[in-house]
Amino acid sequence: MRPFKSSLVILYICLVALLAATTFMEHAYGTEFVEKYVYHTIWFCCLWGVLAALMIAALVKRQLWRRLPTLLLHGSFLVILVGAMITFLCSKKGYMHLTVGTEVGCFIEQDSKRVVELPFALCLDSFRVKYYPGTEAPADYISYIHGAEPISMNRILFRQGYRFYQSSFDENEQGSWLSVNYDPWGIGVTYAGYIMLGISMLWMLASRMGEFRRLLRHPLLRKGGVFVLLIFGLGGTVQAENRSLPALARKQADSLASKQVIYHDRVVPFNTLAHDFVLKLTGTSSYGGMTPEQVIGGWLLRPEVWQNEPMIYIKSAELRHLLQLSSPYARLTDLFDGQNYRLQEFWKGGQKPHQKMTSLEKAIMETDEKVGLILMLRNGTLIRPLPEDGSVKPLSETKVCAELLYNRIPFSKLMFMFNLAVGLLAFFYVLYCSMRSLAGKLIPVLTIALYVSLFCQLFSYSLRWYIGGRVPLSNGYETMQFMALCTLLLTCLFRRRFSFVLPFGFLLSGFALLVAYLGQKNPQITPLMPVLLSPWLSIHVSLIMISYALFAFMMLNGLLAFCIGGWRKENVGNEIPDGRKIRVKQLMLLSRLMLYPAVFCLGAGIFIGAVWANVSWGRYWAWDPKEVWALITFMIYGAAFHGQSLAIFRQPRFFHCYMVLAFLTVLMTYFGVNYLLGGMHSYA
Repeated sequence: MRPFKSSLVILYICLVALLAATTFMEHAYGTEFVEKYVYHTIWFCCLWGVLAALMIAALVKRQLWRRLPTLLLHGSFLVILVGAMITFLCSKKGYMHLTVGTEVGCFIEQDSKRVVELPFALCLDSFRVKYYPGTEAPADYISYIHGAEPISMNRILFRQGYRFYQSSFDENEQGSWLSVNYDPWGIGVTYAGYIMLGISMLWMLASRMGEFRRLLRHPLLRKGGVFVLLIFGLGGTVQAENRSLPALARKQADSLASKQVIYHDRVVPFNTLAHDFVLKLTGTSSYGGMTPEQVIGGWLLRPEVWQNEPMIYIKSAELRHLLQLSSPYARLTDLFDGQNYRLQEFWKGGQKPHQKMTSLEKAIMETDEKVGLILMLRNGTLIRPLPEDGSVKPLSETKVCAELLYNRIPFSKLMFMFNLAVGLLAFFYVLYCSMRSLAGKLIPVLTIALYVSLFCQLFSYSLRWYIGGRVPLSNGYETMQFMALCTLLLTCLFRRRFSFVLPFGFLLSGFALLVAYLGQKNPQITPLMPVLLSPWLSIHVSLIMISYALFAFMMLNGLLAFCIGGWRKENVGNEIPDGRKIRVKQLMLLSRLMLYPAVFCLGAGIFIGAVWANVSWGRYWAWDPKEVWALITFMIYGAAFHGQSLAIFRQPRFFHCYMVLAFLTVLMTYFGVNYLLGGMHSYA
């Protein structure tokens, strides 16, 4: 490798490693530490500057002006870096406090804490919190400014180059806190880079002379693969032993299911409240063969009996040991010693507020939440009927029926069991066929199963969308549901030309649904925070999850290639059959083909997320761990495009190994950041 190329590659690797290490430093030492010693330092900016200079030299050396889409793509990165540098050097950020009837003509700068004068003054006429109907959940925060448009979440006030964002408010609602951002040049330059990036990506996908279109025409990718579907029986639910417990009669309980109440700041059928109550306490949606309505009715009628029923599930063995429990289920009376609340004896969290909670403390909090639900039910504060004055609009009969259907069918459980079982059987069958160059005859059956799975997942997702009245993309459960849907849709698109992706579609969607099921088991559908009510968020998350699904396909391609092993000798003196070599080459070509839409969706998702953040908080990049790991993923997969300059990426063995290992960054971005590093984007 030539010195120039070596310098560029080494710097690129060092920068990626530095970004990864800094996220762990932030977790250990805090955000202010990494901002002071890494992100906001001259040497860090110089690293990016050197990388940009080497990139320009490489563009000139390879004469990329002859390949305009590629030139525009790399040029967009340079423009984005220039915009970021302008923002870093010239922007001002701060906050100002407005009280009703008082003019304010200055703000406090964020870093230096000095007072900065404005060329104008703002006066707050009034402040109002807008709530979801009949609830205390805020739908928006609105500051009414004299002589100007109101400021609210996702609605900015522009004046003479300054932008004002709704940040917080006083408890008495007589004052409002605004974030202030002055960046007249950096944002425009950066947005220009985003536009260039979008145009270049679409151009590269559409260009007849580009590699993407050449891969689509490759003769090896016109050949299909073979897989099979085996029909199997799914296990049923396990019935609990019968107990003589006081409860509502089944007919009376069923009549309560569609009654409407206010729960989790929205209007729901009573079945939703009862379902969540039983699910949180026991970990299952029913108890002792009784419906959720019967259980909650029993607690209301005879609490002195039910408090001795072992139905509070405690997962932590450590907490069970402290409570001296012989089974995973505790009675309410097990948690009280007379008037003494036993969990209070073990809680030490208040003594170390700045440290991460231990597993025991988390278990105590989870159990305390379950006790709180029971106490709220007994005190009459859990169930809130709709007010009789008509101030809250009831749900339509159609919406009630839809939510009852959603609660009663365990879509995630059935779907992950079906998809994983089919996917595993199909994967081993295709491996068997590939090793022996056999042709399968059951692809039509597998295709039918794929469309059945897609229809069920689409129906479940649409039902949740209809019930919640918003796109379900606000938490980890919903994004995993969306990823499963994207995976099945992509499989349907690819299956005609690349039939060997069929088992991958089942496996990936099945694992996504399994993660959703294990993580939260159908969490409550709640109104969104005001800042999340933005179309930019839906587009941002959708593109990111589509890219993750494509990356997962590429990872499975690599694993299958390693199982086939078409790059080594089968035995001493016996070469691998040509058919196996062709299949490995075919898998590599397919991964290279998927690389384009995968990386482009990830890049577009990152920068659309930056636009959303700029509209909502006044900054398009904050070096949050999630943002950093998304950038790392983008950079690592982006390196795989450079097969012409880096010959090693043209070797099937290295390419497949790289795709498998690169997927670890996807796992880190989604799961690792959520559950290990935390940050603004954490779902945990």
